[in-house]
Amino acid sequence: MIASLRGKIADKQAGRVVVDVGGVGYEVAVPVETYSQAGDLGEDISLHVHTHMREGTISLYGFHSPRDRGLFEKFIEVSGVGPRLALTLLSGMPTAELLAAIQTGDSKKLVRIPGVGKKTGERIVLELKDKLGTVATGEDGGDAGAGAVEEDVISALISLGCSADAANRAVRKARQNGVPAEFEALFRQAMELIKR
Repeated sequence: MIASLRGKIADKQAGRVVVDVGGVGYEVAVPVETYSQAGDLGEDISLHVHTHMREGTISLYGFHSPRDRGLFEKFIEVSGVGPRLALTLLSGMPTAELLAAIQTGDSKKLVRIPGVGKKTGERIVLELKDKLGTVATGEDGGDAGAGAVEEDVISALISLGCSADAANRAVRKARQNGVPAEFEALFRQAMELIKR
């Protein structure tokens, strides 16, 4: 599974970028905010990636921040929300506004985004309202490096068979217990919490 890409921008069109990594071009679908923050052709780019596999096809979705990738991954867990609609949601309004709308139960704001119907907006709010704690604080709390270390630990736990929710809860609990944002210490403590 590809979790991140760092390389040069080989091509850039609305909704997608091609990242050249050592001579291999990876086509990555991106939301509007990530697209607008990407540089010009030939410039360096670093993306947090979600690899989506379905019916024999592999698609890459890239984001400027781990928070946006986390929110995308929460969206596609909602019944009836696929990767395209999840990208549309992230492109429809700034991430902070999107998080606020879901956490306050304001499905009407979501319905204003083209492609989001009333039932879908309500379902997103219902299913995600209480599940966005780690996404909402993912890159704004503590020092900038802490979020990246937490993401790495969560990814490692998931690769070992842990569910994304359990991994997120364990890492959040470990950090609340005062475990520093160092990979080995955080990973070990999170593993202990999952075993309990």
